[in-house]
Amino acid sequence: MKLEKIVSRLQKLHPKEIDLSLDRILNLCKKLNNPQDKIKAISVVGTNGKYSTIQAMYAILKEAKINCNIYTSPHIKKINERFVFNNKELGDNELSYLLEQVEKANDNHPITFFEILTAAYFYKSAEYPDNINLIETGLFHRFDATNILDQNLASVVTSIGLDHLDWLPKNEQTIEKIIFEKTSKLLNSNIIVAKQSSLETSKKIEKTIKNNKSYKLFFGDNYNYSDNENSFFYYEDMSGGIKLPRPNINGQFQLENISTAIAALRAIKEININDEHIKNGITKIESIARLQEITEGKLKDLVETNRLLVDGSHNPLGAKVLNNYLESLNCNKHIILGMMANKDHREYMSHFKEIATLTTIDIPNQPNSISGKDLKDKLIDLENVQYKENIFEAIKSIPVKKNDLILITGSLYLAGEVLNLN
Repeated sequence: MKLEKIVSRLQKLHPKEIDLSLDRILNLCKKLNNPQDKIKAISVVGTNGKYSTIQAMYAILKEAKINCNIYTSPHIKKINERFVFNNKELGDNELSYLLEQVEKANDNHPITFFEILTAAYFYKSAEYPDNINLIETGLFHRFDATNILDQNLASVVTSIGLDHLDWLPKNEQTIEKIIFEKTSKLLNSNIIVAKQSSLETSKKIEKTIKNNKSYKLFFGDNYNYSDNENSFFYYEDMSGGIKLPRPNINGQFQLENISTAIAALRAIKEININDEHIKNGITKIESIARLQEITEGKLKDLVETNRLLVDGSHNPLGAKVLNNYLESLNCNKHIILGMMANKDHREYMSHFKEIATLTTIDIPNQPNSISGKDLKDKLIDLENVQYKENIFEAIKSIPVKKNDLILITGSLYLAGEVLNLN
């Protein structure tokens, strides 16, 4: 209850949810003695795959007995997920104390919720100067609160696509602008660029960072992987190749994220990992709401022997890679969909092929979401689309047969609600 009250106060310190500027967080961090200057960080920027890439790096580093601090957003089930220090998520009391300290230093000055959380993360992370910090950037990197580091170990650029366009002027809602915002202010260290949705996007990233003096690695040119039908895949970069076991997470796109994580860690001279750390680590990745299979709980009881998956993808690029996974499965697929109002709903669903049924639902506790009824009306031209008020009614209404799969998707906020309900 105490933590909830503190969070509620912090959310009221600025009239806007997002206000792209670095002034407020720089002023607050100066009061906190600039903790961001005392840490070792790997910055992860991009549109999709940031969280998964971080979790893959984390699993490998833990296997190498290297302690990590992790900052990700948004949280899925509870805010504590954003604050991992020394390989452990902060408990309610610890997080309450941390936020109170930073709130006091801020002295009621206007600052966005994300900014003050980021300052709190930096403040706590400075207590562990030898740890590796895995930091996920927010909306756009250039004016993102995480972009106040003077140096880092590496910048990882995951897949970049069109998302959050409502935060850009109408005449700048382009992939070129998004690439510029995310990559033009990367630090001079190591830059690892993941597989992109097209060669054109890769070339645009390469052009934007051309004058950056970092050591650069590009997927395809400097590192790669090949997938085998057997129980392994093969990773290769300029340091050599590794025959790797299949990871413990679903989806071809996860092999791309894991490969990028390996490339990043092998490129950083300050980090000492070996092939065994990689082999063992990728079988122990903990990934929430990224093609996560629900194997027990209230919702699983409703589907009995059918598979039930939840995925937080919410943009066209995410839908595309998610559909690639679905197409690899020989079964009927049923989608339960809830989305935020500012997304391109029709474009998102256009990437899914051969869906047996589509059920739209409301996202609880999210005033910025589109209602399930309105979402259904937007997608009414699709076959077998219906609306149900909540996730329980949606699951019970689907005419599943043996081996059918149910996927809940469209929003990380929906994923969090689903996992909490389960």
